[in-house]
Amino acid sequence: MFEPLISKLNDLRVVLASSSEQRAMLLRSTKIKFEVIPSNFEENLDPKEHTFSDFVEKTALGKVNDVWERLKTDPVKPDIIIGVDTMVAFNGQMYGKPKTKEQAVRTITDLTQTNIPNQVYTGVVIRYRDEVRKFTEVTTVHMSKLTPEEVLAYVETGEPMGKAGGYGIQGIASTFVEKIEGDVNNVVGLPLCRLTQTLKQMILNK
Repeated sequence: MFEPLISKLNDLRVVLASSSEQRAMLLRSTKIKFEVIPSNFEENLDPKEHTFSDFVEKTALGKVNDVWERLKTDPVKPDIIIGVDTMVAFNGQMYGKPKTKEQAVRTITDLTQTNIPNQVYTGVVIRYRDEVRKFTEVTTVHMSKLTPEEVLAYVETGEPMGKAGGYGIQGIASTFVEKIEGDVNNVVGLPLCRLTQTLKQMILNK
């Protein structure tokens, strides 16, 4: 993040429509001033009816729209709302956030039992006043094989819960990630490079 974009953004009301601590941490690293207002959007889209990119973009748009509806009557309306959704695809199947330890064990077992990499899809939607832009960033993650005992030990740490694909690359999962192709921040949950470039196009190129 650099001038003059940072100065322009810091004159605006910027909202991150996410409860993810990892996303907020990444966005803070850019020195943008923003508010965190989690969305109440019910993430209930049917994966079978959408492509991977379409699924994450529609979910991110739902988050943005939900927050906009709640804030649009504020004395100072938000100028920018950023919505994000991340999921993992492996062998043609979509993996979201495991809700139970059993689901986490199945997910991590699937991702670490072959030499097939998984792909992390993050859909980002930016509403800047009345303009809406959306994009999907994809990162490929190669993992080493884990024994059943290692999978269970990882799940018992609690790290997989609440994370798309059941792993947190910024945490213990880094010990079994062999290689990444693409933006590592995308795997954490927010593709900063693509986000910054899109904000520049929307705000500076007017």
